[in-house]
Amino acid sequence: MSTPRQPGGSGGGDGRRPVPRGTAPRGQSASGRSQPAKGQPTKGQPARGQSAKAQPAKGQPVRGQSAKAQPAKSASAGRTPRAPQQRRPEGRPPARSQAAVRPKSRPSQRSKALKLAEPKRRLKVITVALSLVFSVFAGRLVQLQLVDASALAADANTNRYLNIPITAERGSITSSDGVALAATVDAYDITADPAMFTPEATGIPDAPEQAAALLAPIIGVSKEKVAADLHTPKTRYKRLAAQQTPATKKQISDLKSSLEKQAGSRACQAQKKLLGKPAEEGGRTRVDNECANPLAGVFNRETQKRIYPADGLAANLVGFVNAEGEGAGGLELQYQKLLAGKDGHSSYAQSGGRLVPTAGGSMDPAVPGSDVRLTVNRDIQWAAQRAIADQVANSGAEKGYVVVQDVKTGQVLAMATAPGFNPNDLSLSKQSQLGNAALGDAYEPGSTAKLMSMAAVLDSGKATWDTKVTVPNRLVRAGQQFKDDIDHDTWYLTLAGVLAKSSNIGTIEAVETLGGGDQLAANKVLDGYLRKFGVAQPTGLGFPGETAGMLKKPEDLVASEKYNIAFGQGPMQMNALQATSVYSTIANGGVRVAPSIVQGVTDPNGKYTPSAPGEQTQVVSPETAKTLTSMLESVVDDEQGTGGKAAIPGYRVAGKTGTANRGAADGKGYDGYTASFIGFAPADAPRYTVSCTLQGPVNGHFGGQLCGPVFKQVMEFTLKTMQVPPSGSQAPNLTVDWKP
Repeated sequence: MSTPRQPGGSGGGDGRRPVPRGTAPRGQSASGRSQPAKGQPTKGQPARGQSAKAQPAKGQPVRGQSAKAQPAKSASAGRTPRAPQQRRPEGRPPARSQAAVRPKSRPSQRSKALKLAEPKRRLKVITVALSLVFSVFAGRLVQLQLVDASALAADANTNRYLNIPITAERGSITSSDGVALAATVDAYDITADPAMFTPEATGIPDAPEQAAALLAPIIGVSKEKVAADLHTPKTRYKRLAAQQTPATKKQISDLKSSLEKQAGSRACQAQKKLLGKPAEEGGRTRVDNECANPLAGVFNRETQKRIYPADGLAANLVGFVNAEGEGAGGLELQYQKLLAGKDGHSSYAQSGGRLVPTAGGSMDPAVPGSDVRLTVNRDIQWAAQRAIADQVANSGAEKGYVVVQDVKTGQVLAMATAPGFNPNDLSLSKQSQLGNAALGDAYEPGSTAKLMSMAAVLDSGKATWDTKVTVPNRLVRAGQQFKDDIDHDTWYLTLAGVLAKSSNIGTIEAVETLGGGDQLAANKVLDGYLRKFGVAQPTGLGFPGETAGMLKKPEDLVASEKYNIAFGQGPMQMNALQATSVYSTIANGGVRVAPSIVQGVTDPNGKYTPSAPGEQTQVVSPETAKTLTSMLESVVDDEQGTGGKAAIPGYRVAGKTGTANRGAADGKGYDGYTASFIGFAPADAPRYTVSCTLQGPVNGHFGGQLCGPVFKQVMEFTLKTMQVPPSGSQAPNLTVDWKP
């Protein structure tokens, strides 16, 4: 039985909670300070009037239940204390009943198995979760496509792939011994991405101007020009300066790194994060100048620079390149495609001016250009340039040129023009100096052309070297009086003497024999020989600006033209190489070999391919060529000859002087003179031909006086350089005059 409840629900005047009968208070044993109530059994004894097997009092454990009992509820709740539950309360162990005795006959009851959640409920939870995820994705997509589309597009514009061209290494132009006359060295193009100079990209409104102020003094370009180039945001590539030196590149790179380090400070990064934000949030419209890197969009592209190690040596022949690195004159222009190779390109991703290494890219490598080896001998070229430059200065001539040719192969060993130019600095030269006058000037050759007239007469069998010719002081033809360079009494000359004394009148009389009194017929025969010698025909070099000259057809000749063509004036013009080739033809036994300037080409794989031999044409018979050689020796050796200043001790020399009226620049009449000398040596076994031409000399005008010494200087140097032995015989000394 239970103890009766006390009024007020206090369970006693001491305010303690009532304890179920047979249960000790928590934390107190039955033998504690409080004694059990009267009538309650002590520990291990049954209550009075009950047997040991009787039912326990209220609050005692039921059979089969755990001896652990739940503490009684407060009496103030008005509830009878509940029996202990099977499940253990979470968080703390249950209190043991002090009076309970754990039955030994039965084990404690096991917990029941967990019950899984219902499938329908689980499916609902998953559906809701997926719906939330897809809602987030849809919201982000709307933000990207609609709300932030412009901003993201602007960001992508500064983080994209750049395509950078890779310039192929330009091939070299070398002399005959493989020494570079034109070569390529490493250089750098200073480039920029204008899209990275906008206010949005830099955070400052005047990035192009700031960058221009920093770059202009370094690259030598005006600030206005640089700023204008950077104000083109629709272009992703702009070249600010071409072919800069490694030192310039390093200076810009160091400056850029310094600015980048300064702009990367914490304070500057904080400023950049505030760009574009509202003012109430502390937003900024720009960053401070010290936090901007106006050179972030400046790059350097590795390229090449054309240099000419020998400065102006053979410059008029080799030519030059323009600011784009492309051939703009001479052989550089002629062989542009061969020398340039094939450019490649590189594609890479950049962000803020930096390479993104993990973003991939592509590269199409460049193919180097081929090397062109010339027939030019450096030493002979140097001697020729020095000789003609000195004589142009001494004679006060407008210009002059020297050509040296191998008579057997037709190869040009030297082609010098004065005044020349230095292709390393074109700003120091006039436009008129940049061409090759030896190939570009068409001039009336004058007396040097008499060799062709004599060749026609001899080869046609109309005369021999000792044919007697009477030469008056004046000869009237077509209503005009023809004369020689000097006034004289009647000369009685052999045909060899006519050539030695360079008589215009004697040459006209000799050519007249070709037609048997019919001048048109005579001119047709002469015209055939002139053209076989290469007059008015391309040399075959294909050189830029080369002239083929001019030669009127016989039927188009009028008045005095029918006669003065015989001595190289009037309707006939040649360039210096054509004139040189005429003498090489005679030196080579009457066989003309087409001139050549390129010895061979080496491709990018290192394979060398020699040029094909020059085309050969038999112009006159070997006998005629031999006779003409002897006649030319008389010009140099005979005391009556006009070419005595061209004589070289130890070597037999064959040559001819030329003194021609020079055509005026406007094509009307004549203005000044053309002085020349062309010859070959050794005359007994010809190897080389040298020609000298001066245009517009003022300190004298005779070819023998002005060009004879130049010929001697260059030919003597050539023979020694090529180790040609001296002549082993004496000149024949043909008779040049006769007594009536």
